Amino acid sequence: MNAYAMKQYQTVSVHAQVTEADPHRLIQMLMEGGLQRLAQAKGAMEYGNVALKGELIGKAMGIIGGLRDALDKDKGGEIASNLDNLYAFMQQRLSQANLQNDPAMLDEVAGLLREIKQGWDGIRHS
Repeated sequence: MNAYAMKQYQTVSVHAQVTEADPHRLIQMLMEGGLQRLAQAKGAMEYGNVALKGELIGKAMGIIGGLRDALDKDKGGEIASNLDNLYAFMQQRLSQANLQNDPAMLDEVAGLLREIKQGWDGIRHS
């Protein structure tokens, strides 16, 4: 399958998943996408691909922004407020990682996002 066809397939597949997903699954998908972009950004950073690194970190920051926007601060109380602060910190660290070309900062943010995702995934099983 050529690269264009593969990209189109992935786009259609993701669109179908989003269309069928409930709100809980959509948040999981955002977190998964964020983790993927962080891993890809780290690879781009390690290979010296500055443009791709910046693009992928930007996408990860956008995903984290989407997670922040999804918070219901009225109903979520202290938990939502704490998550908002953590997401803001993560965005700040990603900006620093991009400027300083520091893969450890990407790992730090990925670790935080994985931890949040584990808690979110556990909600479904409760």
